[in-house]
Amino acid sequence: MKAVTSAINVQVNTSDKELASKILQDLGLNMSTFINMAIKQVIKHNGVPFEVSNPKPSHELLMALNEGKKIIHDMETGKKQGYNNIDDLFKSLDD
Repeated sequence: MKAVTSAINVQVNTSDKELASKILQDLGLNMSTFINMAIKQVIKHNGVPFEVSNPKPSHELLMALNEGKKIIHDMETGKKQGYNNIDDLFKSLDD
Protein backbone atom coordinates (compact mmCIF):
# COMPACT_ATOMS: atom_id res chain seq x y z
CA MET A 1 0.00 0.00 0.00
CA LYS A 2 1.33 3.44 -0.98
CA ALA A 3 1.73 6.14 1.66
CA VAL A 4 -0.70 9.05 1.41
CA THR A 5 0.94 12.49 1.36
CA SER A 6 -0.29 16.06 1.72
CA ALA A 7 1.16 19.30 0.43
CA ILE A 8 2.05 22.21 2.71
CA ASN A 9 2.42 25.75 1.42
CA VAL A 10 4.50 28.05 3.60
CA GLN A 11 5.50 31.66 3.05
CA VAL A 12 9.18 32.18 3.92
CA ASN A 13 11.56 35.11 3.56
CA THR A 14 13.33 34.58 0.21
CA SER A 15 16.88 35.10 1.50
CA ASP A 16 16.22 32.81 4.48
CA LYS A 17 14.99 30.11 2.12
CA GLU A 18 18.05 30.47 -0.11
CA LEU A 19 20.47 30.32 2.83
CA ALA A 20 18.72 27.33 4.38
CA SER A 21 18.59 25.53 1.03
CA LYS A 22 22.36 25.96 0.57
CA ILE A 23 23.06 24.60 4.06
CA LEU A 24 20.73 21.66 3.53
CA GLN A 25 22.30 20.95 0.15
CA ASP A 26 25.75 20.82 1.81
CA LEU A 27 24.26 18.25 4.21
CA GLY A 28 22.89 16.20 1.31
CA LEU A 29 19.28 17.15 2.04
CA ASN A 30 16.61 19.12 0.27
CA MET A 31 13.94 21.33 1.82
CA SER A 32 11.21 18.70 1.50
CA THR A 33 13.30 16.04 3.26
CA PHE A 34 14.20 18.47 6.04
CA ILE A 35 10.57 19.51 6.58
CA ASN A 36 9.56 15.85 6.80
CA MET A 37 12.38 15.21 9.31
CA ALA A 38 11.28 18.21 11.39
CA ILE A 39 7.67 17.04 11.44
CA LYS A 40 8.74 13.53 12.50
CA GLN A 41 10.75 15.07 15.37
CA VAL A 42 7.76 17.16 16.50
CA ILE A 43 5.73 13.95 16.62
CA LYS A 44 8.49 12.01 18.41
CA HIS A 45 9.02 14.72 21.06
CA ASN A 46 5.33 15.61 21.28
CA GLY A 47 6.38 19.24 20.83
CA VAL A 48 9.05 21.43 19.32
CA PRO A 49 12.30 19.40 19.45
CA PHE A 50 14.47 22.35 20.46
CA GLU A 51 14.35 25.20 22.93
CA VAL A 52 12.52 28.28 21.69
CA SER A 53 13.71 31.26 23.68
CA ASN A 54 14.96 34.79 23.48
CA PRO A 55 18.18 34.52 25.48
CA LYS A 56 19.36 37.65 27.20
CA PRO A 57 22.91 38.12 28.41
CA SER A 58 23.38 38.22 32.16
CA HIS A 59 24.39 41.39 33.95
CA GLU A 60 27.81 39.84 34.61
CA LEU A 61 28.31 39.07 30.92
CA LEU A 62 27.35 42.61 29.90
CA MET A 63 29.79 44.01 32.46
CA ALA A 64 32.57 41.73 31.18
CA LEU A 65 31.90 42.73 27.57
CA ASN A 66 32.04 46.41 28.50
CA GLU A 67 35.28 45.84 30.41
CA GLY A 68 36.72 44.05 27.38
CA LYS A 69 35.77 46.96 25.11
CA LYS A 70 37.44 49.39 27.54
CA ILE A 71 40.62 47.29 27.63
CA ILE A 72 40.76 47.17 23.83
CA HIS A 73 40.16 50.92 23.63
CA ASP A 74 42.90 51.59 26.20
CA MET A 75 45.33 49.40 24.26
CA GLU A 76 44.50 51.10 20.95
CA THR A 77 44.98 54.55 22.47
CA GLY A 78 48.23 53.60 24.21
CA LYS A 79 46.87 53.87 27.75
CA LYS A 80 47.52 50.17 28.41
CA GLN A 81 49.98 47.65 27.04
CA GLY A 82 49.01 44.26 25.69
CA TYR A 83 51.12 41.11 25.59
CA ASN A 84 51.37 38.41 22.93
CA ASN A 85 52.66 35.73 25.27
CA ILE A 86 53.11 34.94 28.95
CA ASP A 87 56.90 35.49 28.85
CA ASP A 88 56.46 39.11 27.75
CA LEU A 89 53.91 39.65 30.52
CA PHE A 90 56.22 38.25 33.23
CA LYS A 91 59.18 40.25 31.88
CA SER A 92 57.10 43.43 32.12
CA LEU A 93 56.03 42.53 35.68
CA ASP A 94 59.66 41.95 36.70
CA ASP A 95 60.70 45.35 35.30
